Amino acid sequence: MRILLIEDDRETAAYLTKALREAGHVPDHASDGVTGSDLALSGDYDVLVVDRMLPQRDGLAVVSELRKAGSDVPVLILSALGRVDDRVTGLRAGGDDYLAKPFAFSELLARIEVLGRRRRPGEGETTSYRVGDLELDRLSHTVTRGGKAIPLQPREFRLLEYLMRNAEKVVTRTMLLEHVWDYHFDPQTNVIDVHVSRLRAKIDKGFSPPLLHTVRGAGYMVRGPRR
Repeated sequence: MRILLIEDDRETAAYLTKALREAGHVPDHASDGVTGSDLALSGDYDVLVVDRMLPQRDGLAVVSELRKAGSDVPVLILSALGRVDDRVTGLRAGGDDYLAKPFAFSELLARIEVLGRRRRPGEGETTSYRVGDLELDRLSHTVTRGGKAIPLQPREFRLLEYLMRNAEKVVTRTMLLEHVWDYHFDPQTNVIDVHVSRLRAKIDKGFSPPLLHTVRGAGYMVRGPRR
């Protein structure tokens, strides 16, 4: 998932950004409310994680502005204020969930995943994808081909999910950088080629026909068998 973290504490932001990336997500970070609002309104995010106490514009104001603008992106509010009245205020401001500090990352991650499963505007409740005999289930985080389980690393799973979501379409390197890796990842590295090669070895080797194709000069495509 693409996640926007709006958090002014540098240590907390660095820790969460690293942990979310290791969990296979693509986090962006804003350190103040104004920048966070701008990114949230202009970016295509699956979940926002918003600290309540922010410089320039507090977190509740950020969430209220998003809701007034018609955004339905799920929002998890973080705050050191954990009383019942504080939580109620956060939820009434437009938050979908509220987590008091300090918290365990495992709980934060679980809450983010729950929010990410909610249907976004204009989208169906797709929780699985199938191309040929290749199947991916987002809820159980499993991949099978021909009924055989294929273990994938978090980044490989996210890569395959994005490719299968866009099956029969060319997916460019830029699209992969934006949706699977960090926006600011160096496009000159061969990290995409390496991951695609590893993924191809797992989902195509020993199976027929191949489903993951390189479109020379354009990008990559997951395509079902031709009839």
